[in-house]
Amino acid sequence: MKAKGTYTLTKWEESSYRQMAPDKKMTKASVEYSLTGEIEGKAIVEYLMFYSHSDPNDQHNASASIVGLIYFKGSLSGRSGSFVLEDNGTFEGGEAKAVLRIAKGSGTGQLEGIRGVGMYLANRDGYHFELEYDSSASQLSS
Repeated sequence: MKAKGTYTLTKWEESSYRQMAPDKKMTKASVEYSLTGEIEGKAIVEYLMFYSHSDPNDQHNASASIVGLIYFKGSLSGRSGSFVLEDNGTFEGGEAKAVLRIAKGSGTGQLEGIRGVGMYLANRDGYHFELEYDSSASQLSS
């Protein structure tokens, strides 16, 4: 099954933990998103990022690699519960995009046993989230 939605940034707290060169650094960020659509709820994320280029005057000029763990709590196509997503993404030219994978064994409530993959894309056209999940093999609770 496929679920689509949009998301809104509600919190972004980022700090550097290693400055490698004037424009190269490693950071960590605590982030929260609100999701609406076929996937609805709250996503709490811890990101680690490597900026191969950062521009303190214009963050949209940055280039970064991103890894993170996303804790989602809410509903997916009408079923409530929570699960964890593994996030592997990039930020380039003002666009953030990532490949997501549901962490095995992380589902709770009516989402227990969920499996799947997804993506998100943030650019000038908006903030889009998509998740393709297996409800038959995952034996989601009714």
